[in-house]
Amino acid sequence: MSPFLLLCFLIGYFLLLIGVAFFTSKKSSDNSTFFIANRNSKWYLVAFGMIGTALSGVTFISVPGEVGAPSGNQFQYFQFVLGNAIGFIIIATVLLPLYYRMQLTSIYGYIEQRLGVISYKTAASIFLISRTIGSAFRLYLVVIVLQRFIFDSYGIPFWATVLISLILIWSYTYKGGLKTIIITDTLQTFFLVTSVFLSIYFICDSLDISIFQAFETIKESNYSKVFFYEDFMTSNFHISKQLLGGIFITIAMTGLDQDLMQKNLSCKNIGEAQKNMFTFTGVFVVINIFFLGVGALLYIYAQQNGIEIPIDASTGKPRTDFLFPEIALNHLSIIPAVVFMLGLTAATFATTDSALTALTTSFCVDFLGMDKEKDLNAAKHVKRRHMVHIGFSLLMFLVIIIFNAVNDESVVKGIFKVASYTYGPLLGLYGFGLFMKKRGLRDKLVPVVCILAPIICWVLNNNSAELLGGYTFSVELILFNGLITFIGLLLISKPTDLQTKF
Repeated sequence: MSPFLLLCFLIGYFLLLIGVAFFTSKKSSDNSTFFIANRNSKWYLVAFGMIGTALSGVTFISVPGEVGAPSGNQFQYFQFVLGNAIGFIIIATVLLPLYYRMQLTSIYGYIEQRLGVISYKTAASIFLISRTIGSAFRLYLVVIVLQRFIFDSYGIPFWATVLISLILIWSYTYKGGLKTIIITDTLQTFFLVTSVFLSIYFICDSLDISIFQAFETIKESNYSKVFFYEDFMTSNFHISKQLLGGIFITIAMTGLDQDLMQKNLSCKNIGEAQKNMFTFTGVFVVINIFFLGVGALLYIYAQQNGIEIPIDASTGKPRTDFLFPEIALNHLSIIPAVVFMLGLTAATFATTDSALTALTTSFCVDFLGMDKEKDLNAAKHVKRRHMVHIGFSLLMFLVIIIFNAVNDESVVKGIFKVASYTYGPLLGLYGFGLFMKKRGLRDKLVPVVCILAPIICWVLNNNSAELLGGYTFSVELILFNGLITFIGLLLISKPTDLQTKF
């Protein structure tokens, strides 16, 4: 597919999103609409839209690419997905009722009421850092594809592609905020899900097999192994590591993350929010099975047609992230290419637009205290919110540029590796708040604990083979990070007579 046609598609896609943003923010663009959509969102729209936000371009490209990676991943990622599902259920039954009882706009308001102001600011800061990095990584993935298959042909540098992408996202989110995001994410999730099923159809058609034959083909291939029980000490794929990592990364990256929880808090009541989470969980598990199926079919197609894993020009190493776009855009017909671009663009921008809204909300509420203002929608507050929105767009730009200079692995690995370090202290903070109700903290020391815990975790991770008898960490590292934070908080705690109902 020619770069010009891909560029035309991209322009048309964003014009559609800008049109949706115009109509959804036409009646109201105040801060209440931006932050929580006036608490009037339909649960089924939130549930469906969250699929696109949770999956992102990482799932769309990196997960299929990892299926046939040289390390022999196969379908081991599904173990992690099962852990995700357990984590979502915990969020729906434990955290969501807490947030609704407290009527929070920012979920970090719980930390303020339970542990103190400095703990609260620390938790909000951890989110801002974690979500900025995570969302930048996700956007980076689609940008490198756009760069490789569109903008390189026009001599446009990588930094300009990043900037153009962020400007386009900012243009349809800055006014309507969450109210716009819920509609655009629903639309983009529809594109994403449609793209997955159509991609499977077109690959099967190219392999001259039916959809039903594809299941048998995948089952008999070398890519279908799901559960790994071997080498607990040294294997990153062992089921216990993947399940534990999936559970606690989900609790941290979803339940303790303002981005996805902000959508849940926009529902009318806790009942609708829980219906949203349970529905979302079921769809999330099923759609990931299909993504793994796409990965197996891609590698089967590549073997039959002599296609090698593409080389990353910057590192000179094979890059599994490029296999799906390589086949879709250069080896299949124009319709599969358009379908691929539709899914990739929808998945990645659904994540980034949501993140920018959540980052803006958290900073405005947690650091500027806008939710405590008497006139929340005064012109000066709306203008300040716009400036914060621009600020986080620029920060994300810088993170992507830096990541591009140092990254040499698949993005899905990079995201969960960083999340294990950055989100771990949030697990510790919330765990202490929920389970140590008769103890208070020396609030001023909390930032020290939340900085030291990831450092200790990093040292432990890099020396685990020597220190722990050959054991190596995988995604379960986030649990140890949370435990180290919890122990550190316990050491700076003291008995308190202050009664808390939360």
